[in-house]
Amino acid sequence: MTLLKPRLRGTGRMRFAHCLALIIVMLSAAFAPAQAHELRPAIATVDFDAPGRMQLTLSVNLEALVAAVGPGHGDSSQSKNADKYDRLRGLAPAALRARFDRFAPELLAGIGIVLDGEPASLAIRDVTIPDIGDTELARISEIRFSADLPADADMMVWRFAPAFGDSVIRLRKGSTDEIVYSDFPSGGISDPIPLDGVTPQTAVAVFADYLVIGFAHIVPKGLDHILFVVGLFLLSARLNRLLWQVTGFTLAHSVTLALGMLGVVQISPAIVEPLIAASIVYVAVENMLTDRLRSWRPAIVFCFGLLHGLGFAGVLTEIGLSPGHFVSGLVAFNIGVELAQLAVIAACFLGVGLWFRTKDWYRRRIAIPASAAVALVGSYWFILRVI
Repeated sequence: MTLLKPRLRGTGRMRFAHCLALIIVMLSAAFAPAQAHELRPAIATVDFDAPGRMQLTLSVNLEALVAAVGPGHGDSSQSKNADKYDRLRGLAPAALRARFDRFAPELLAGIGIVLDGEPASLAIRDVTIPDIGDTELARISEIRFSADLPADADMMVWRFAPAFGDSVIRLRKGSTDEIVYSDFPSGGISDPIPLDGVTPQTAVAVFADYLVIGFAHIVPKGLDHILFVVGLFLLSARLNRLLWQVTGFTLAHSVTLALGMLGVVQISPAIVEPLIAASIVYVAVENMLTDRLRSWRPAIVFCFGLLHGLGFAGVLTEIGLSPGHFVSGLVAFNIGVELAQLAVIAACFLGVGLWFRTKDWYRRRIAIPASAAVALVGSYWFILRVI
């Protein structure tokens, strides 16, 4: 039985290629206009460093909270309040603090710590807002709260209004910085957390949490990483050629992700992010110049993977890893990233490669126009991130 494949004729083939390129450009423009910032979870860290008292430190994109950017977005540009967010991002710390003071009652109404079924009375003690700095990078502020801790409290529940986005709740005890418990609440409310001899999460639970975080960092939040993988696919839809590139990329970003988390290698995002954009441009331009996997391509992709790994490390460093589950969390995050990359490749193959890769016009009508679109988006990001 012969498998019938769709055939595109004349202007139909050209229309398909142009539509494909246009879709890529439109999606990229929608996801990455000026001052778009990836929305990462708010990180709530609870300390029990004094008898009868607890301290909550909330590390959060304050502008996103005040602007009501809302959940369900990969970055700030996708929100209907993106313009308001951008204006807040340009405020000096004192001016942003004044805006936050007016917002504070709404924040206190939307978050909470419940001890043995009774809400704790959280009071804002301090707010640290960094200087404006690079407006192309999200600004993470710290809000510190305190509350009384009953001597006989056994259980704690963390509540973070879903309208504020995602959160991570972490418990830290004693004078050390060791995180003894972390959780990624579903629906904004954590499971009950025992306070008397906190039982750390199992390795399986940690693995599942970081697997999801790694996947979500690529799909849907990591459009630059997605376009890089699409660029690898566009050189050739043959899986054996793609395998060499993806293998080198995987090995490389696994190395720098681990080194970045261990603090061995630390490079400013202001350097890493433009270079990631440049890697997208290089791969796309090379696709237009050659239809073969040259001997140097896997080596260059490996080097680019080192850059992307540093980008991944920046995200994971902010969320943090408990020393007790450092390896399992790191491995799970990396596997999540790989599964997302494979999902992107599968989507490309099922959407284009399966049907058209054997056509003599595939490269001329699909691979080159799509690579040109990817190169344009990467160039735009590079200029934006440098200037």
